Amino acid sequence: MVEKKLNDLFYDTLKDIYFAERQILKSLPKMAKAAKSAELRQAFLTHRDETEVHVERLQQVFEIAGKRAQGKTCEAIKGILEEGEEVMEEYSSSEALDAGLLAGGQAVEHYEMSRYGTLKTWATQLGMKDAASLFDQTLQEEKKTDALLSKLAQAGVNTKAA
Repeated sequence: MVEKKLNDLFYDTLKDIYFAERQILKSLPKMAKAAKSAELRQAFLTHRDETEVHVERLQQVFEIAGKRAQGKTCEAIKGILEEGEEVMEEYSSSEALDAGLLAGGQAVEHYEMSRYGTLKTWATQLGMKDAASLFDQTLQEEKKTDALLSKLAQAGVNTKAA
């Protein structure tokens, strides 16, 4: 059996986040539609547009790596998104819905930040400077979205839910 190296782990993780981003693209419009707050709805829609760019960047990284763009089922993101679906169902008529949507959105953001930070570091280690730059761009956007969601939570969403 051939020993696996960092490059193999990099590629597996790249496939993982590619799958995750494509699943997130499907979920963001549902989350936006469910949101009661206009600001939260807009944040989800804006991030959907950003996520389309994230998918394109990942496709560029696959090209840089000389691989075909393909996803690998990511159970972690599936679980996070399923929790979000449950919140939308169980709290649909509650003032706490937006707080739950925000929490789910931040869980997604934190997962993405973890993956992009790791991939950026590995790309640098593997001498893939252009890929590292692409990961950093996406990482900064994920951090910005996380900060916006925190701001919305503190600015009133959590208060309305209390």
